[in-house]
Amino acid sequence: MSDLNQRESVETPPVEESPTPPTPASDVHETLRRAVDQLISLQDPSGWWKGELETNVSIDAEDLLLREFLGVRTDAQTEATARWIRSRQRDDGTWANYHGGPADLSTTIEAYVALRLAGDAPEDDHLCRAADFIRSSGGIENSRVFTRIWLALFGLWPWAQIPVLPPELMFLPRFAPLNIYDFASWARQTVVALTVVSAHRPVQSLGFDTDELRSGGIAETRDSLRRWSGRFQALDRMLHQYERHPIRPIRRVALRQSERWILKRQEADGSWGGIQPPWVYSLIALKLQGYDIDHPVMRAGLKGLDGFTIEDKAGRRIEACQSPVWDTALAVSALADAGLPPEDPALVNAARYLLGEEITSRGDWSIRRPKLQPSGWAFEFQNDTYPDVDDTAEVVIALGRTAEPAVGATARAVAWIEGMQCDDGGWAAFDVDNVRALMRELPFSDFGELIDPSSADVTAHVLEMLAVVEPSSGVVKRGVEWLLAAQEDDGSWFGRWGANYVYGTGAVLPGLAAAGLALDHPAIRRAVSWLEDHQNLDGGWGEDLRSYRDVSYRGRGPSTASQTSWALLGLLAAGDRTTAVERGVAYLIETQDDDGSWEEPWFTGTGFPGDFYINYHLYRLVFPVMALGRYLSGRGPFG
Repeated sequence: MSDLNQRESVETPPVEESPTPPTPASDVHETLRRAVDQLISLQDPSGWWKGELETNVSIDAEDLLLREFLGVRTDAQTEATARWIRSRQRDDGTWANYHGGPADLSTTIEAYVALRLAGDAPEDDHLCRAADFIRSSGGIENSRVFTRIWLALFGLWPWAQIPVLPPELMFLPRFAPLNIYDFASWARQTVVALTVVSAHRPVQSLGFDTDELRSGGIAETRDSLRRWSGRFQALDRMLHQYERHPIRPIRRVALRQSERWILKRQEADGSWGGIQPPWVYSLIALKLQGYDIDHPVMRAGLKGLDGFTIEDKAGRRIEACQSPVWDTALAVSALADAGLPPEDPALVNAARYLLGEEITSRGDWSIRRPKLQPSGWAFEFQNDTYPDVDDTAEVVIALGRTAEPAVGATARAVAWIEGMQCDDGGWAAFDVDNVRALMRELPFSDFGELIDPSSADVTAHVLEMLAVVEPSSGVVKRGVEWLLAAQEDDGSWFGRWGANYVYGTGAVLPGLAAAGLALDHPAIRRAVSWLEDHQNLDGGWGEDLRSYRDVSYRGRGPSTASQTSWALLGLLAAGDRTTAVERGVAYLIETQDDDGSWEEPWFTGTGFPGDFYINYHLYRLVFPVMALGRYLSGRGPFG
């Protein structure tokens, strides 16, 4: 969809207030039946669900560059990946970070270099169009730091113009600013690996250059020393001087410490954190530290990547992450909402899988909570180092909807989540009080969030979970107070892990209702009004991901099944059976596909707000099942 059409779609006037009759129950039942049948058919015999986690082609381009650096790239992998990357290019020669999104300079550069590696010539029409866009957008000089790191690995950009990440960073004590535990979990793993890469500054030749992608502009600007960003730039210039003559004994110790830290955190499936960025940089770092490609650690890492690879007629692509625990918990709750009894085999089988995934070992979260007993669930098949609050909350909710005994696991998880409450009363995803905003001013922090503060969606999911156990009243009270304080002036809530205000508002309303806040509370009524005001003419809801940077897109975008369902879940939790609800249900009925699911090319998941987004392929199914089930039962999530 063009930017113009996208803009037109978000400027849809408010819907008229003429009454809409209730949707015939038979139509809702039939739509729900088909969706339930489709969802059950997708369950693995082992009990889990996992939809594809689709991202942008930078992940695939970086996979080829990683394999080239390690010396394991094959012609078959290259051809299949190049075919996929070409298929994602738009008519103007660019690549975007999400369906219908604006062209992204750095993603286009990485895709271009990967296709050059695959043998495409710079004179080819599709690469000429890409190069024209790159130069007109400021060239390589204007790309993000992580893109220039990849180019530096192959001599296409000077290391002298890359911010320094010295391995001596590992020596900073935990109470000192900028220590590695001030970084969010996802950034921490990446940064430690990059300290090794930064120290070695390797260069391998690709056999071609990318001079055609340079604009001739200035690669670096200097901010005022009155600002933290300017001070960090000055510090970076000093570190570049140090890099010319590091203190060798100290450098060797620092590198060994980084190496040990990396090795300790490799997961059973060979990954690091179950996500792509630290995974690829850790493999590069270990190679630079002398690990041969046949070393068990390296073999496990590469083999694990094979499990994140999807290959079909469209080509070869890499999932940046996998979401079986998250998908399974959501699927269980959705099927229970749809009326499946707790003893249904699909639910019991899923519960047994989830119980087997509980994490009972300590991870990085224990740095700030050393006395807290371990529990929790992670997002992925294997990620024992980083269980997260959001998954754990959803798993506890799901287990409570099945007949499988789970008292012990539930009690441990609830205690863990209560212990992970931040000082401000909210909950973050992976850590407690990971809020040092100074991290955002670091010279390499131009892509993705570096800290993990409390978020409305995670906090709301925790409150939903606590409604089905016996929580500390003080814990709930502080969570509610945090949510009320976090409400936007227009009545919505920011969505950290989903797109965006529709997700946040659709999550918070069930959380507040479950926590016992009166449904006539002004915060709830303002949120309901916001949702109703942002319903599209077709009856659905949608929000363009540009809302993370441009407030004019807030709550505005093409309707999708998942976002429509989020809005319905919020309205139903608030006790509303209004015209807006009826029209939203009618939208889901009218747009269902023959297979029982819904078409949804739009990305509705968020990795890094403003930078990295996800299309969870199961969202288009689990959330409509949840919303239609609650609509038919006439209740909120636990009523």
